[in-house]
Amino acid sequence: MNNYSIVRIGNEYVVRANEKSVLKVASRRRAAWLVCCAAELLDSQPAAPAPADTHNASSIARDPQVIPDAQGHT
Repeated sequence: MNNYSIVRIGNEYVVRANEKSVLKVASRRRAAWLVCCAAELLDSQPAAPAPADTHNASSIARDPQVIPDAQGHT
């Protein structure tokens, strides 16, 4: 997430990341400090490794031999 913004709503400030509101604080200075800390933490984290074996991953597709379809057929 590289797109941060701080939006004032009434007397509070909302920290947004990629167009999603993630935090509400009373001080703009505090909001800016939290954004800086979060960006540093995200930059310091190594990327998660990709799964090595996707063939054995579970599927959400139903097995037509076990679960009947909407018309009651198997």
